[in-house]
Amino acid sequence: MTRPIHCLAVLALACGLPLDAGDDRGCPGSPSAPAVNEGVRAFKQQRYGEAVARFRTAVELDGACIAARLYLATAYMQQYMPGADSPDNQQFADSAREQFQAVLEREPDNELALASMASLFFNQKKLDDAAIWYKRLILINPQNKEAFYFLAVIAWSRAFKPLTEARQKLGMKPDDPGPLKDEEVRQALRAKNLTPVQEGLDNLDQAVALDAGYDDAMAYLNLLWRVKADLEDSPEDYRADIARADGWVQRAIETRKARQERQQ
Repeated sequence: MTRPIHCLAVLALACGLPLDAGDDRGCPGSPSAPAVNEGVRAFKQQRYGEAVARFRTAVELDGACIAARLYLATAYMQQYMPGADSPDNQQFADSAREQFQAVLEREPDNELALASMASLFFNQKKLDDAAIWYKRLILINPQNKEAFYFLAVIAWSRAFKPLTEARQKLGMKPDDPGPLKDEEVRQALRAKNLTPVQEGLDNLDQAVALDAGYDDAMAYLNLLWRVKADLEDSPEDYRADIARADGWVQRAIETRKARQERQQ
């Protein structure tokens, strides 16, 4: 259900670093500038191996050029494929992380590097590490709606699987109304997951407050309210949560429809 975020590498270049024609895309006046320009041209043509070589040369020529390191890290990250366990694939992630970390050692508040570190850990399913980086990103930029969104996705990812397993063990079908029928099972899951789920809902509320058209956040508000519903102690509270979930489904549909009409 989560949106693919492997494309963050391309977005990083498009939004955080220039890809348009022109010189000195990296550090103006730096000896690394020609190599950076060559690397950008290779990246735009999807020749990522060549781009890495050019950006590595740029870093060797001027290790203090932050843009060169960001380009290099992003070129590595673009080649990383989430879910693939090969040593080469892991090396792409490690190399990207090494360069982003080098940027953060010089610029601890570099938002693009922070977001990329969070993305790498999320793609590797290292959710605890990803959450740490997304929280750090929010401290730097409280207006970053994506950070709030992915913290909520992490909360849902942690809660949904044990909840589904509990339903199955209790003989509840997916469309059977809740809450969980067994008091002991419900209280155990409630103690573990209710606070993170509520934090996820709060984070999504913040994301929608930052962007009233954020339909992905609305979709996860629906999902998290349904998780919370199964943890409630009464059928009345369950139904109230499901009603909230249904409301967010409708709002997401209306938001997407309105956007499509504007595009047309």
